[in-house]
Amino acid sequence: MYNRLIIKMKWRKKMALEVTDATFVEETKEGLVLIDFWATWCGPCRMQAPILEQLSQEIDEDELKILKMDVDENPETARQFGIMSIPTLMFKKDGEVVKQVAGVHTKDQLKAIIAELS
Repeated sequence: MYNRLIIKMKWRKKMALEVTDATFVEETKEGLVLIDFWATWCGPCRMQAPILEQLSQEIDEDELKILKMDVDENPETARQFGIMSIPTLMFKKDGEVVKQVAGVHTKDQLKAIIAELS
């Protein structure tokens, strides 16, 4: 008889989902949702992206859904919500905007906002 080493792996959660003008309303109508308004040419947006990736690994999707919206490819939603600078992080709860912040935010800052809104 021999002993087996059993390694329990925690599968990586999905990365932030890309949304479009066409899918935005449907994807943000339930629960707490963080939407990252960004663009490919935006340096601060590239700094924010790995922070959101880390956050997505630490917070259950039932607690927070993280979405990304490229403002160059989806200008209508950005215009509708008055997005004037990027990155802008919008928080919606059950379809209603409950908070919006601009600029790069640390994981701890985001966790504090999530705790406040939960």
